[in-house]
Amino acid sequence: MSTTPAHRLVQSEKVSIALPDERRRGLLKVPGLFALGSLAVLSLGESMPAWAQTHSGSTKDDINILNVALGLEYQAIAAYQVGAESGLLQKPVLDTAVKFQNHHKAHAQVLAGTVSKLGGSPVMAKKPSEYSFPTGQLKTQADVLRFAAGLEKGATAAYLGVLPNFYNRDLTKAAGSILGDEAMHWAVLLHALGDDPVPGAFVG
Repeated sequence: MSTTPAHRLVQSEKVSIALPDERRRGLLKVPGLFALGSLAVLSLGESMPAWAQTHSGSTKDDINILNVALGLEYQAIAAYQVGAESGLLQKPVLDTAVKFQNHHKAHAQVLAGTVSKLGGSPVMAKKPSEYSFPTGQLKTQADVLRFAAGLEKGATAAYLGVLPNFYNRDLTKAAGSILGDEAMHWAVLLHALGDDPVPGAFVG
């Protein structure tokens, strides 16, 4: 399988990871690791136009969007690895974290395979150390869970935004399936923290 360097993830034509201005500003007002987790999604992109707002007009654009989504999944895999190796997670929570990581690995496998089938080159995963994770602030199990919940919320919002924009409409169903899993992860993590697992009537 041919690949492109991971840093190309943020240079895909017409595509970059960033949430809409108002959502980004809202996250910046939220203190703590939850906000850092959501904002970590933005660290894969450099320009403000949201990748989730990119309307695909070709298979090439779809490949670019899928590769950015693949980068999000690699980021989640790395984050759960950091959490698992932190020594902060108790056995039942650790088991759940590993399960969620396996879900993200499955997402990544499907996304990479789809990129290849469409004639593109899947991006490569980064090493955990290459991400700007706030490892120095992870002191307790709750810290790890709150950061992971923020990541899952950010990913949920990103997938939600991209659903209407695929050129190949068959990709919408697959992205929607992943969106549902990200949202379930977010809810489970909030519940584990003692927070309301379904804080609103709408996701976004």
